[in-house]
Amino acid sequence: MRLFPGRGGDLRRRLVVLSPRRSHSRVFHDSKVDASLHRQLLADAQKLRGNIYLQIGAIESSQLSGDGRHVQTDDSRSWHLLTLDERGRVAACTRYLSHPSTVLFSDLTVSHSALATAERWGPRFRQAIEAELALARKRRWSYVEMGGWVISEKMRCTTEAVRMVLAAYGLAQLLGGALGIATVTQHGSSPILRRIGGESLLSRGVELPPYYEPQYKFEMEILRFDSSRASSRYSTWVDDCRDYLQTVPVICAKPADKSMEETQIARADSSRHIGMTSSLPLVSAAWARSSGVA
Repeated sequence: MRLFPGRGGDLRRRLVVLSPRRSHSRVFHDSKVDASLHRQLLADAQKLRGNIYLQIGAIESSQLSGDGRHVQTDDSRSWHLLTLDERGRVAACTRYLSHPSTVLFSDLTVSHSALATAERWGPRFRQAIEAELALARKRRWSYVEMGGWVISEKMRCTTEAVRMVLAAYGLAQLLGGALGIATVTQHGSSPILRRIGGESLLSRGVELPPYYEPQYKFEMEILRFDSSRASSRYSTWVDDCRDYLQTVPVICAKPADKSMEETQIARADSSRHIGMTSSLPLVSAAWARSSGVA
């Protein structure tokens, strides 16, 4: 399975990372602050998400902005993994919202899900998440919520869906390790994540079931993942994704917080796992540097 373009090869599936703030500058070799480009690429991702969600009936057109974007509060404070096509348009994306392990359950996005508020399963769901947070604190890892995973129609018969999950594992490793959850559709993205390493949440040994989410009118699952425990079948590809992500363009919305950067570097060093658009010229230039294309 080929996940990345070779030197001077096919540039139709270019990875770009959006960061809410410049960080981990020792990890990412091609990181720059460009608020305008960050804003433009994020808007493109929101438009793709809005278009796909509208097509599958997950939202109504009234839930989109005037220019067709599906905007969520967490977007501006999240990392985003993007795949750009040959014209520089966002063709696939997923959101990676990183929290400190000290985050409260009530401050997580999933605390507002239908599962969290269900009379029978809500308390068990909270217990499961709090057990995961305790484990993240013990490991001194972050806790991540993943969502907003969409792929354009022309890339659905490629390896892109798998690559996006592998890249999320790789990003978690580069950022110092993470436990997390992904909110996924039961018959869509759930089987892919499970194959790579996603697991059902457990509450005192009881597996939490899928649930109906009225907000999106779909049967959903919330799966856990551990950045150090990808399926052995995919572990080599996770390593490849982690190494590859160090070379791709990372577009940051804001400059680094110096004290935060020092803390992140120390944590990443101590716990790292080893085992159409006017944005096109800017991103293409960064891509050329990262892929060796002159």
